[in-house]
Amino acid sequence: KSSPSVFFMFWPCNFCMSGWFKIVVIKHNFIFSSDISFDIRRTFFLCINAIYAAKFIVNLLFPAFEGIANAIVSPCLIPLNTLDRILKGSESPFVRVLSPVTKKFVRYVSQNVLGMIGMSLYILADTFFISESVGANGITALNIVLPIYSFIFAIGAMIGVGSAIRFSINKNKGSKSKTNYFFNALFWGTTIGLIFSLIGLFFPGQVVSIMGGDSTIVEVGRGYTMIFMSFAPFFIWNHIFNAFVLNDGSPSIAMSATLFSSLFNIIFDYVLMFPLNMGMEGAALATALSPIVGVMICFIHIFSKKNTTSLKPQKPSFKKLVYSCQVGISSFVGQISSGVITIVFNFLILGLTGNTGVAAYGIVANVSLVGISVFNGVSQGSQPLFSEHYGKGDKDGIKILRRLSIITSLLFSAIMILLIFVFTDFIVGVFNSENNLLLEKYAVVGLRLYSIGFIFAGLNVVGSGIFSATNFPKWAFATSIARGFVLIILSAVVMSILFGMTGVWLAFAVAELLTLIITSVGLTKITKF
Repeated sequence: KSSPSVFFMFWPCNFCMSGWFKIVVIKHNFIFSSDISFDIRRTFFLCINAIYAAKFIVNLLFPAFEGIANAIVSPCLIPLNTLDRILKGSESPFVRVLSPVTKKFVRYVSQNVLGMIGMSLYILADTFFISESVGANGITALNIVLPIYSFIFAIGAMIGVGSAIRFSINKNKGSKSKTNYFFNALFWGTTIGLIFSLIGLFFPGQVVSIMGGDSTIVEVGRGYTMIFMSFAPFFIWNHIFNAFVLNDGSPSIAMSATLFSSLFNIIFDYVLMFPLNMGMEGAALATALSPIVGVMICFIHIFSKKNTTSLKPQKPSFKKLVYSCQVGISSFVGQISSGVITIVFNFLILGLTGNTGVAAYGIVANVSLVGISVFNGVSQGSQPLFSEHYGKGDKDGIKILRRLSIITSLLFSAIMILLIFVFTDFIVGVFNSENNLLLEKYAVVGLRLYSIGFIFAGLNVVGSGIFSATNFPKWAFATSIARGFVLIILSAVVMSILFGMTGVWLAFAVAELLTLIITSVGLTKITKF
């Protein structure tokens, strides 16, 4: 506390060293990447340092929250430090009892979940800093344009994950066409991203207005929308690079890229919005620059000897893009569903409670993004493993991975629901800087009711990812469209008519429960190939 500059000099070094050490030892063949104890312990090490960093930043910038931050951090560190001690040494009994498939699952999923949480945290940081700087109108403006974020991210995920799945399957089958997918994904991702950039540069106010903003919200959100949409190609690139690095056997680098880009965003959110007094535009600029950091870190793998992808320019293939997107559709819907839900809920809530209700939903939606990101982490972390075993025709391995994915999803769901119910008042209070009692009332009830849907959403997200990774695009499409568009829209409209705001909050759980019927049937068929 007495010397913040010393902290910011040495903590990033400490945070980076475990990742850089792994890169060095892989490069020089001192240890093998399959050393699961080393991988898991380094992940815990990153978690512990990230928690200390978050605590320090909160205590430094917002002393009033110091007691609460200390109360939350201490219990979080106890299990992490305990597990770290258990895992010391590659001959740990915990490690020896795990099967090879389970070891790889733990390695890939743990690091990818951490990376996805980091990616979602910068949206929470945006919400928090905007609430402090601009107030309820700022949160409303952010929530109004959040679906545009989701749509850009969804396109990047569909192209990136879909192309990476095709790459991974062909790689494990020994096909030479595996090298064609990376450059093709980058070309089409850039082309589509530039369309968003042009719309953002020339029509930012119209975009906010079409999304439901009134004249006040358009004025608040115009600059924010213009800046972040201008950087759309880099958001798409970030998804593509991350997906290929992960599928090419470097989950540690993929995780580090996501974490450090998020950390960059959080720090520069504060710097640009408060010391430099740039307001909403500062938040947008910090967010827009963060994917560039992630791409730069991914180049560590691209330039390494371990890399099997290729950046060599080739003739773009629209057919190959469509072929990749067929298995990337679940990733698209996994990202876009939050945007579709936000649009539908915004219009319904505007009619029921006005801007205050939309601001309350902004808090609920942003917190729920963290929950969905955990499930996306499980899905995308296990995806390379499903594709690997599918490419080899290993049905037993797929059954083990399926069981592990379902158990992990249910475990994370239970933990998140428990945390939300225990800390609801605190979570809402963090984003309610104006102490708006009506906003607090809506958000507290909404957060608790909405979070019930996590139990079913986790299984659906993981199930859709399994369908894509094992080349069952029809089932992936069916579950994705059901939960991301058809059932959520029907549930929201019907439930809002019957039960008002309570129905709106419960619509998410109802839609996910109905989708789970489709997912359950499909999961029984994935080993029949």
